[in-house]
Amino acid sequence: MPNHRLLTLVHSYGNPIIENEKATLVWEGPHAPLVIDDIHGWGDNPQKMKRVSAGMSTFTFTVPGDAYLEYGYVDAQSGSRIEDPFSHNKIHNGIDAYNHFFYMPGSGPNPLTHKRRDIDHGVITKHKIATQDYAAGSERTVYLYQPPVKEEVPLVLVYDGSDYLRKGKLNIIVDNLISENRIRPIAMTFVQNGGQARGLEYSCSELTLGFITECILPLAHQELKLLPPNKETYGVIGASLGGLMALFTGVRMHSLFGKVLSQSGAFGTPEYEFSIVDLIRYAPKPDIQIWMDAGRLEFLLEGNRQMVSLLKENDYRVQYKEFSAGHNYTAWRNDISTGLEFLFGK
Repeated sequence: MPNHRLLTLVHSYGNPIIENEKATLVWEGPHAPLVIDDIHGWGDNPQKMKRVSAGMSTFTFTVPGDAYLEYGYVDAQSGSRIEDPFSHNKIHNGIDAYNHFFYMPGSGPNPLTHKRRDIDHGVITKHKIATQDYAAGSERTVYLYQPPVKEEVPLVLVYDGSDYLRKGKLNIIVDNLISENRIRPIAMTFVQNGGQARGLEYSCSELTLGFITECILPLAHQELKLLPPNKETYGVIGASLGGLMALFTGVRMHSLFGKVLSQSGAFGTPEYEFSIVDLIRYAPKPDIQIWMDAGRLEFLLEGNRQMVSLLKENDYRVQYKEFSAGHNYTAWRNDISTGLEFLFGK
């Protein structure tokens, strides 16, 4: 594509310029930054832009036509972040910076994330509970979701609850799914993680299970209209390390949490395996139902594929899906409705 046309397009429509499954980022100026992104492992593998003229450089991705992708620019010398002046699409990366993002033509935001005025909405309440030495800190924030129905309903436990509320918009998605009769009504308890202690709490921690049974469930039964778990099994949701902890919770507490939704689970490293692997291999198989998903562009993809194979080898009931995106809450919220319908669909 001629250079002048690229500049005209990027000034008119912003980055990237998309043609078929090619997405081209354009930089105007003499000193081009490095590109970091979902496809190339972010800071571990920064990409050089191609200088096409004295005042312009480009970088072209080959991206699946249904993908959501995040990227950023960094200074080639200092490694510090640089804004893309041709992109107004920004989202926090959940750690220390903002990423730019775009959707390919065959994709887009999940319409279930839009809050509708013409339906009934569940009620969110905020609570502080004592951790009783089962979790980091003396108290923890918990949000409860009561669906807009009068009957008793099953409970779904959500790890990283504040993120699933704020970034994942899970209460809005569930409101819409219930209103469209696509899932049965569910209540939810959104449990905040332990901050710097998150890794300890979510790495197959027995103490976290104690926190759930001794602190979270009593609050949920006190405040929500819940069916007893022997009438209908409860569910558990998590992403990344929370996805690992969701599966661990289902395997270890299967009489309570018989429905597991794990998104991009962090199931181990080449150096070691979490205890969940031995539980699946050697412990009696619990009667649980599992939904897993992961992004084709993320670093945990192979670990998720290996976990699915392990579960199937040991006769677990597991359904698995891959989506064209990386490791982030936008990808998880765009896909989670499929898992909810699988586990709680009417």
